[in-house]
This record gives sequence, C-alpha cells and structure tokens, in this order.
Amino acid sequence: MKSNFHLGTDGVYRCEAFDEQFSWQSHGFGTRAGNPATQVTLRQVHSAIVTNAQNLKDREREGDALVTNEVNRSIGVRTADCVPILLLDSGHRAVAAVHAGWRGSAAGIVARAVQALGENFGARAGDIRAAIGPCIRSCCYEVGNDVAQQFQSLFPEWRPMEGKRRLDLPEANQRQLIASGVLADHIYDCGRCTACEPDVFFSYRREPEITDRMIASICRLS
Repeated sequence: MKSNFHLGTDGVYRCEAFDEQFSWQSHGFGTRAGNPATQVTLRQVHSAIVTNAQNLKDREREGDALVTNEVNRSIGVRTADCVPILLLDSGHRAVAAVHAGWRGSAAGIVARAVQALGENFGARAGDIRAAIGPCIRSCCYEVGNDVAQQFQSLFPEWRPMEGKRRLDLPEANQRQLIASGVLADHIYDCGRCTACEPDVFFSYRREPEITDRMIASICRLS
C-alpha cells in the first residue's frame, strides 16, 4: 500500500510507518542529495542470494540481500532504478536490505529474504514489515517478451501481446511478499519513480553512463 515517506534535511527518504511504530530501528533511502550510513553491503550481481551479515566486511561477498539481528550493524544495498526493499521483523528485531532488479525479482529474492529472516532469526512472516523505496516504475519501464515471460505467473491478468510490455517491478515484489505471508497492510510503498525525477534520483535507464548509486539501509539500534 502507499505510505507517507518524508525527506529529511540530510537528503534521505524515510518511511513514516517504520519510524512511528519501531523506535528500535533506523533506516533510509538515498537520493542525489544524500545517503544513509551503512556498514555492510554486497557485491551485487542481480541474483537471488541472501546473506547473513554477521562478521562480514563491506562488499566481502556477492549477493543481493542481507539479513541481520545484530545491534548497531547497518546493512544496505545500492540502486539506480532497481527496487530497494527494507524489511523489519517486529517480533525478533531482525532486519533485511534487498536489491531487486528484474533478474532478482524474477528469481524471488524478496521471498528468499523473508525466508532467511525466519530461518536465521525465527521471524514470522506476519510480523514482517516492508518498505519499498524509489525505483523505476511501470510508467518508464518497458521490457521485451523474453523478460515479461518470466513474470507471467505473477501477473496472471496479462493478456498475450506483441512487442514491449510495461513491467511493474514494485508490484511484482509486493505480490511475492504477500505470497510469502507478509500482510498487505504491512507493505509500504513510497510510489516514487527514479526515471521520472532526474533532479532527485539517479536512474541507470535514463542515464546509462552514470556510475553513481543511491543507498538504502537499515539498522537495529537496540
């Protein structure tokens, strides 16, 4: 569902539902103006690999999602159109940061992150909240049939068509979260499109020559 996200003076977007309900965490979604602090990220490879961040050094391993329950251990992902998703478990205070490009989304990386929170820390899907940050939206994202076919099971309402199809990656990930047991009203989507707002966000599709990325991170504070 859509939720209010506010832009801080540091240039970072934050989900109000996270901050109002869970004072034991801090999180943020970066912009051109600023990024939240993060201690551990991965060498992202557009995979469905989820890694426990315990004892990891920054960018030590390949993968596209991190989980942890350590206090004061900030984990993050880098994006410039792909979907950044931050998860928190209200029952055991575990957190996750997910980088979901089309390949990772097709492979179900966010569902694997939910599973990893359960396997590593005992999280129940019904206690998990998800915040979806700025990313490319269907208004700006067209894909060919080869890519679209990998999402057909998530969008059974699609009718056969030739040529390009608009792909809604945030919606694909929301459907996977719900299928994993996360409650629909526990999913918060900022609704912002990186490709539509060049003054605010980096977009690889709009500017393929750019190397800058935005960071989305989350940290358990207590």
